[in-house]
Amino acid sequence: MTADVVVGVDIGGTSTRAFVLGLDGVPRGRGKAGGANPNSHPPDVAAKRVGEAVAEALGARDPGAARHCLLGMAGVSKLADPLVEREFHDALAVVGLRCPVTALSDAEVAFASATGEPEGTVLVAGTGSVAARIVNHRKARTLGGHGWLLGDEGSAFWLGREAVRATLAVLQSDESVGALAAAVLREAINEVPADRLRAHSRLITAANAEAPIRLARFAELVSAHAADDPRAKKIVDEAAALLTRQALALRVPGEHAPIVLVGSVAAAGGPVGDLLRAALAEAGAIVLSAADGAAGAAWLAAIEVAGPGAPRPR
Repeated sequence: MTADVVVGVDIGGTSTRAFVLGLDGVPRGRGKAGGANPNSHPPDVAAKRVGEAVAEALGARDPGAARHCLLGMAGVSKLADPLVEREFHDALAVVGLRCPVTALSDAEVAFASATGEPEGTVLVAGTGSVAARIVNHRKARTLGGHGWLLGDEGSAFWLGREAVRATLAVLQSDESVGALAAAVLREAINEVPADRLRAHSRLITAANAEAPIRLARFAELVSAHAADDPRAKKIVDEAAALLTRQALALRVPGEHAPIVLVGSVAAAGGPVGDLLRAALAEAGAIVLSAADGAAGAAWLAAIEVAGPGAPRPR
């Protein structure tokens, strides 16, 4: 049995990582490739990159030793498209894999990367936001995740949009242009015009000239000025409160299962992430951070083969 392995792949928009795990829990290899999410890359390109990462992770190992391959990615429903699914299966077949392939969401893989518990909550707060209830290692219920137009409260997009809205409000008031508003104007139009009416118009034009998701880039400005600008601090406080409610809403009274946090906004060391962690801990939650998504995917693949007793990666 120890000669048999499983493969986990963490598929991202900018990078892809593969992890080969022995059924004894010993890592056997790692591989990397470029972004391979078919929601943001042509399916044939995405599939080819997944194959490249898996091939590097397998190295000289016989691909026939792989018992299961598990893919984790955001927007996993894309793989329900038969044409996209075929691209991925064909790319893995080129590498030599003949084992079953399972596709799960990035939330499920992230939860497994942080804990061996079969149940709990995972909160993803990056460009977008969503919370998921995990039961028996699988997503059983979600809250949020509606995308930038309908939701994503507390996410980087939400933070960035609120930064622009706060700047517009400042420009229409008698309030002095603070650190956040000045930073937003410099990022958006490369200056802080003395003419407020002109600045207001130019900022609206600049914000609407780009894809809406580009507003997420202003999130960094909110974090950078949370300590020296009251409007930035208010946005940070509200984001943390929204994300806290989202995570806790999926729990039952008296629950002690962990909450796993994923994404740049929820990261420790950032103003939103630190407030979020403190609030969840105050509510009695065990708060963990997602670790290696590829290793989490590999462990879930091992469970498919060896059952819930499969050892976690050492």
